[in-house]
Amino acid sequence: MARDLAPAAPARPLRRDAELNRQRIIAAARDVFGERGLEATLDDVAHHAGVGVGTVYRRFPSKEHLVEAMFVDQFETIREFAEEALRAEDPWEGFADFTWRAAELHAGDRGLREVMLSNVFGQERVAEAKSRMVPLITQLVERAQTAGVLRADIVPTDMPLLHQMIGSVIEFTHGIQPDLWRRCLAMLLDGLRAEPGRATPLPHPPLDVEALEEVMCSFRLPKLRS
Repeated sequence: MARDLAPAAPARPLRRDAELNRQRIIAAARDVFGERGLEATLDDVAHHAGVGVGTVYRRFPSKEHLVEAMFVDQFETIREFAEEALRAEDPWEGFADFTWRAAELHAGDRGLREVMLSNVFGQERVAEAKSRMVPLITQLVERAQTAGVLRADIVPTDMPLLHQMIGSVIEFTHGIQPDLWRRCLAMLLDGLRAEPGRATPLPHPPLDVEALEEVMCSFRLPKLRS
């Protein structure tokens, strides 16, 4: 007698479950990499997402694939910031607003800072997203210089280094004074003006001596080899 066969499971729910797992993994990765940076592992992401590490590897064969899935959208957001800044009537306000908004994203996401300011991860899609920002940032710099409001000796390749400086402040003070970077960026922008005038009011109080000592102690020096 012919054996009854159970009906095959429909494919659509499996695809929906797979997409839900993908979204859960990306959300967990944003939390984990945002807090710990790119030193976090796929095992860490799987644990935070509440899934097996095999599930993570089925969706993302390597950490680089996951990094790209997370951060390409973030780079597109920064590119949109630059486009909006270029439409600003005042070239200085556009330049400064872009710098503030990009720094705000960096301040809340350690992983984004590391991806944005290095080439260790994201050799393809992330690198492509970065390359789309370069002409816009160049236009922001040149537009402000043409208007006579930005120092003439600034070049577009200075900008990543300026953000690296602010990123260092964020890195070493986020556990003590997480908004101190705002004070430092205000000072930095005043120094970038072509003709510095009245100083901008600083938006955050300075560190006191005790807090400065705590920040200095948090610096992680490389281990010395014996």
